[in-house]
Amino acid sequence: MDEKERIEELRRLLHEYNIRYYIYNDPIITDLEFDSLMNELQKLEQRHPELYDANSPTQRVGSDLNGNFEQVEHKYPMLSLSNTYNEQDVASWYDSVCRGLDGENFNVCCEIKFDGLSISLIYIDGKLIRGVTRGDGVHGDDVTTNVRTIRSIPLVLQPGDYPREFEIRGEVLMPWNVFDHLNKERELAEEPLFANPRNAASGTLKSLSSKLVASRHLDSYLYYLLGENLPCDGHFENMQKAAEWGFKISDAMRKVSSLDEIYDYIKYWDVERKNLPVATDGIVLKVNSQRQQRLLGYTAKSPRWAIAYKFKAERACTKLTDIKYQVGRTGQITPVACLDEVQISGTSVKRATLNNEDFIKKMDLHIGDYVYVEKGGEIIPKIVGVAYDKRDAHILPATFITHCPECGTELIRYNGEAAYYCPNDSGCPPQIKGRIEHFIARKAMNIDSIGPETVDEYYRRGLIRNFADLYDITVEDINGDGNRERSAKKIVNGIEASKSVPFERVVFALGIRFVGETNAKLLARYFKNMDALMGATEEELKAVDGIGDVMARSVIDYFASHENRKIVERLKHYGLRMSIEESSEENTTDKLNGMSIVISGVFATHTRDEYKMIIERNGGKNVSSISAKTTFVLAGDKMGPAKLQKAEKLGVRIIDEETFLKMLE
Repeated sequence: MDEKERIEELRRLLHEYNIRYYIYNDPIITDLEFDSLMNELQKLEQRHPELYDANSPTQRVGSDLNGNFEQVEHKYPMLSLSNTYNEQDVASWYDSVCRGLDGENFNVCCEIKFDGLSISLIYIDGKLIRGVTRGDGVHGDDVTTNVRTIRSIPLVLQPGDYPREFEIRGEVLMPWNVFDHLNKERELAEEPLFANPRNAASGTLKSLSSKLVASRHLDSYLYYLLGENLPCDGHFENMQKAAEWGFKISDAMRKVSSLDEIYDYIKYWDVERKNLPVATDGIVLKVNSQRQQRLLGYTAKSPRWAIAYKFKAERACTKLTDIKYQVGRTGQITPVACLDEVQISGTSVKRATLNNEDFIKKMDLHIGDYVYVEKGGEIIPKIVGVAYDKRDAHILPATFITHCPECGTELIRYNGEAAYYCPNDSGCPPQIKGRIEHFIARKAMNIDSIGPETVDEYYRRGLIRNFADLYDITVEDINGDGNRERSAKKIVNGIEASKSVPFERVVFALGIRFVGETNAKLLARYFKNMDALMGATEEELKAVDGIGDVMARSVIDYFASHENRKIVERLKHYGLRMSIEESSEENTTDKLNGMSIVISGVFATHTRDEYKMIIERNGGKNVSSISAKTTFVLAGDKMGPAKLQKAEKLGVRIIDEETFLKMLE
């Protein structure tokens, strides 16, 4: 591969990794790997200026813009910092500062680099006016309502000597204990786990529910003050002032005057950070004087007066004592490594993910091996290697189980899939309880008075063996010893209220394998009622736009089960909605049939959710990202700049809401 081809490949890879990291909060490589690829691309582009591309990943700072929020332009751009992973690069930066200041003495402020979501807070007359995410560095999402729920961010300052108007920046964080609790809840609900506290904090702060944000107990540390009339020239001194005004400033911040002091700071916190209550991923070094910062200036994407030193991913070697197998609601078998307890990144690790049988074979794992476990970027523990030199000659290779650990049924492996499944969906306890938990979930039947623990209790007591049994439960069944009448009534009332849930969500609640929320809507709206759906042939199912071979086969298999059909008939008998209501079919047309539409911006006539419903009712398909297959973008005020740029690049039509509504007349 020549250097031109390598440049093109790196650009493609980095664009993909950026999207996974910033947009989907689903990183697939470590920060170290990402920065290594970025540095390689920068060097190649410097050697080949004739291959300049304004859309190269090296020309941007990344984006976390979310079209659901109003976009706000930053008064001062929020640029990223250059990253380094070794002391030699720190020394090079230090020397470049010396040259840039013509030998003038300078101090450096050393700070912990917290691993959260960057936030900009605007205060006027001591009151919080606006909270904005970093976004693409020029524009960010206005998340003020959600920021107001974070208790460590002051809403109103006590009287003090702060400027009338100023901006303070920092990180919104999810503490380790909150993160661990949240992931335990998601694991019980069989929801995807957050990879790290940064992703969890980001997903939380960008939630459209400020109530959810408040419930997750986010924290913050603030680290930079901007404005026209700041009290001091020194950055360190300004942050001490900010602490006096009531802001949460890390007491780990230090002002130093030599390279050796910087090294001492790095070495100390590379160890001590493990005792912090929040995730960190490095050290930030800033020239302290703002006057000197202005002299040094900026490159195209980062300040010359600051640099980030990134900690290497922490790795530990420990013994693999066993492999346990978990059964999910769909019957999927997930292997989990049991380890001798070891401390990594401030947390106690006793388990690690193993993915599937192929992963175990590829690693050539033996029970009793010493394995390397890593939390790169503070991610969920994973095994990254085996200490083969420590292997006992008498231990045997790990072999994947052949029968379900819960019910003993022989496992099967579907064509094209890496996972094994237990096919005993009607008699395997974890599958039964998992399907009931799915049925009562918020996006399904929304029976919020019941949780996983309650499902487990009712199952053990014999009150439920499938989700249809919920509708037979009485207050007397629950009350038992007579001390739970009030909560029993609440549960029974919640079950009764679920009978009014729309048909689309009833289809989703059934838990048909591969049928998610969106596809359940497609099936419900195409077939109109449960009888038609249950009687549909494979060809009829595949005629639904968005339903392929695998999903169609799964629907057929689900309703081929006598047990499943019996449960559906019981749900009909209890009065659940088994057809699309006429009112929901009003104003339905096929005027948008075959069109893929992206919504972006803020609208005056309808909300974004209302427009999504209008698009679906008129035969269109809502899509989240712009591609060459996008028919048009429905754009409101403050359309996301990244989406606007992509639409223009691909030649995708952009229409306003007035034009859109006229299309439907």
